[in-house]
Amino acid sequence: MSSNGKERGNLVETHKGYDPRVIVFYPFIAVLLLILVGGMAYQQLWLTERFHESERKQNQRRILVPGPRGNIYDREGRPLVANRPRFAVTLYLGELRKDFRAEYIRIRKAYRAAGDKDVPSGSQMERIARFTVVHRYLDQINSILGRTTELDADDLNKHFHRQLLIPYLLVDDLKTTEYARLIEHLPVTSPLQVYASSIRDYPRGSIAAHTLGYVTSNDAPDAADDFPGAELTTFKMKGSLGRQGLESRFDAHLQGETGGAIYRVDPAGYRVNPPLSKRQPVHGHNLHTSLDAELQVAAEKAMAETELAGAAVAMDVRTGEVLVLASKPDYSLLDFVPHLGHDAARDINERGAWLNRATHGLYPPGSAFKILTAIAGLRAGTIDPDALVTCTGYYQVGGRKFPCHDGHAHGPINLATAIEKSCNVYFYKQGLDMGVGGLSSEARAHGFGRPSGIELAETRSSLVPDSEWKMERRSERWYPGDTANLSIGQGDLLVTPLQMAAFMASVARDERTTTPTILHEDNRVAQHSAPSGLTREQHSALVAGMEACALTGTAKVLQSTFMKIPGLGIAGKTGTAQKQTPKGVINFAWFICFAPIENPQVAIAVVMEGDTPGEETAGGRYAVPVAAAILRKWDEQKKARPLGILPNFMSTRPDSTMSPQSAP
Repeated sequence: MSSNGKERGNLVETHKGYDPRVIVFYPFIAVLLLILVGGMAYQQLWLTERFHESERKQNQRRILVPGPRGNIYDREGRPLVANRPRFAVTLYLGELRKDFRAEYIRIRKAYRAAGDKDVPSGSQMERIARFTVVHRYLDQINSILGRTTELDADDLNKHFHRQLLIPYLLVDDLKTTEYARLIEHLPVTSPLQVYASSIRDYPRGSIAAHTLGYVTSNDAPDAADDFPGAELTTFKMKGSLGRQGLESRFDAHLQGETGGAIYRVDPAGYRVNPPLSKRQPVHGHNLHTSLDAELQVAAEKAMAETELAGAAVAMDVRTGEVLVLASKPDYSLLDFVPHLGHDAARDINERGAWLNRATHGLYPPGSAFKILTAIAGLRAGTIDPDALVTCTGYYQVGGRKFPCHDGHAHGPINLATAIEKSCNVYFYKQGLDMGVGGLSSEARAHGFGRPSGIELAETRSSLVPDSEWKMERRSERWYPGDTANLSIGQGDLLVTPLQMAAFMASVARDERTTTPTILHEDNRVAQHSAPSGLTREQHSALVAGMEACALTGTAKVLQSTFMKIPGLGIAGKTGTAQKQTPKGVINFAWFICFAPIENPQVAIAVVMEGDTPGEETAGGRYAVPVAAAILRKWDEQKKARPLGILPNFMSTRPDSTMSPQSAP
């Protein structure tokens, strides 16, 4: 081979199939590929659900609509609180998207055509456009109804940005005639719609206002635990929240079950129909109270005629069910519908009408407490019903003379006469004979000094004083004069009208305590507590004195032409207590009783507050007429009741009756 051939042969290069220097990068490339594939798999398989959930939260919204509240009935099934429809004109802003856009374009062109240099920003023009469009619809409503309602621009803007999915309220609380006119004129496809919600109604007027309570607006009604979409952005229609009385105490029972819907929304926040899911609101549970509407009306009417503040409580002796729970001054429940105005609130404050005096009013019981003193003395053995005590018109305690209630000497009297005449001297002696320990312990044993146990809010400040309390509270020793005052229901002793009514029910049954209830229950088992500890003869003497009080004693006004209830035996006790005020001494008039004597069924306690310092506001003059009005109506009901019906107001109840055992 020639040298030229060798040269040509060397020009042909030879290459290996791989370069050893590249091999070192293969593991790194493989790892990167694995990471890439793993990452893609993780994103596609493991995180799919998370991305889906994130997307769902972005494009779905939940709207909650509260259910109507349950009704409240009296013991005979008569409605005390119900619901009525409240009609309002609403505008669905979400359906006006095209109108808003068209108006925005028109406004922008108008500014450009005018050559105005002071052109609003885009967001300002959008706000102007929305206001203009909505105002056109409001003008339609004003034209149909003859109204002059104005549109609040700030409120509209706030609603658009925060609650777009909820219809915007244009006109609220339509009259029936206005509702009918709108239904006739508004097209079915109009974004204007008449929205019906429910608000509280009071078929029996505002009786038992303090007991029933009222409702206020609730901007955040709760949904049931099983209602879907808790993680979604939620819009809530306004509901109601119980305030005071039964509306507050049984709010969870009365509240309706919240319904609503879940909607898909577009990127601008407008909802897309139809809803993805929907649940109808459910009416709340009804509540059946032990109140008797007719007796309540009778009590409140009689109290109003006195023009005094006070309270009246009537109770079923057998069961402890409260038939009347009245307090004056009161307020109109209609003032709270739809909400309480400033003028009405100021009026309630000025009249002192917020206080439920039946459950929160604290009063010295005065001579009405002598029944407790008598029981304590009989049990302690310091009182012999037949033994005579001479009343000289006053009782000497140390260096002080304690006068009898009327300043006159009653002469020799026994227990029954002392109750009939309300002789202070008799009870001064008995109280001092047994001592403060016997009085205070017996008072507590009968339920004084603690809440009664009713299913309503009540004061915890009732007070049975004794030597330990006085030393702890005032760093003073207890004097015999303190015992004398306590024995006739004066001094630091404080009770509520509800406690006094429960005490009367216990005395009627010859037992220690009665637990009142505001709930009615068919065929409720008779209530019993520990026996009073009196012998039959002692209890008979006590009742005889109370009967004489109603016939010939300090409550003899019950036998007058206008108050006498033929055939009804009444055992009662009047009382007059005093309270020192900056303007002078104010009197409280008491009357407690039960009837019929031979078969006690109803117990009553009434207290009326004097309004003039120094005026004699006696129980017989002011409190007895209120009790008489209750007893008269009760007697009428009893006589009108068909034979065979038990005398404890039993009747057939509608559904959803709540008993104390099921109370929330």
